[in-house]
Amino acid sequence: MRSLTIHGPLDARVEETELPEPRPGQVRLRLAYAGICGSDLHYYYEGANGEFVIREPLVPGHEVSGTVDRDPSGRLAPGTPVTVHPATVGEPRPGLEDHPHLWPGGAYLGSASTWPHSQGGMREYLLVDAGMVRPLPESLSLRAAALAEPLAVALHGIAVAGGVAGKTVLVSGSGPIGLLAAAGALAQGAAEVVASDVLPGPLARARQLGVSATVQVGAEELPAERFDVVLECSGAAPAVDAALAAVRRAGVVAQVGMLGAGPHPIALAPLVAKEIQLRGAFRFKDEIDDAIALLATAPAITTVITHVIPADDAATAFAVARDAERSGKVLIDLWHEDAR
Repeated sequence: MRSLTIHGPLDARVEETELPEPRPGQVRLRLAYAGICGSDLHYYYEGANGEFVIREPLVPGHEVSGTVDRDPSGRLAPGTPVTVHPATVGEPRPGLEDHPHLWPGGAYLGSASTWPHSQGGMREYLLVDAGMVRPLPESLSLRAAALAEPLAVALHGIAVAGGVAGKTVLVSGSGPIGLLAAAGALAQGAAEVVASDVLPGPLARARQLGVSATVQVGAEELPAERFDVVLECSGAAPAVDAALAAVRRAGVVAQVGMLGAGPHPIALAPLVAKEIQLRGAFRFKDEIDDAIALLATAPAITTVITHVIPADDAATAFAVARDAERSGKVLIDLWHEDAR
């Protein structure tokens, strides 16, 4: 089978690898699409994602969709359309019983955080534990289903913020996660959703989703103390400062975007003076099931997908995904003809 493998910075190769055989409790999937995430870009361009350095060839990708190829248990028929919860949990800890995604020792598809690395989904066939497989409703295409994982990240951020129904919401950063956070906030009944970004392209895509207004940072001012909730999705320190200024007194800022490793200059005085709650949101727990249901009932969310590029042209796919003005979510076509 073919796999897209990163060997180091700017070194991605399509290679022939052995077709894996599922063991009891596993399912083999024939993958169709894989979305390019920010971590995939870091691995490709830098050979590392923060402190996680590629030490062996890494197949990236954790935003995948495809069909069942072989299920030894017979539970899932060949051809069943599916997506995947990409996490395996680690060891439980007291106080974290309801937060399995935070248990230490877990793994995530397409990550160099473990040794050996956790190989990902940019390949023709993938073995996963049966509990990671999520069958799709009939109305959901494989193309749209590749959004389930990043939409789950966005929905988890909303949950960490305490929900958004009836609230005024600022989505800071209108890249793919920000766009999906805006879509999730709209779907969950936010009274108003405003999207911000430094670039006009992402803001145009946010308007396609139906946000109430957009603000181009640097050209326009964000209103002060205006929002009940800020979903900070850019992962940029200046955007955290802006979020603390824009949220109302006793409001909530959910930090969804991952800041780089190391210290960051952030003005925290408003956090104290306004009694703001700043909450971190890491990946997701089980929101992928809610994401699948939402994608099946709100097809307009798929406008977040701007490009589908063949795996044989991966360098172009990564370059397009890196260009935030030009692209939203970029999918890699894994040598598969999508019948739906």
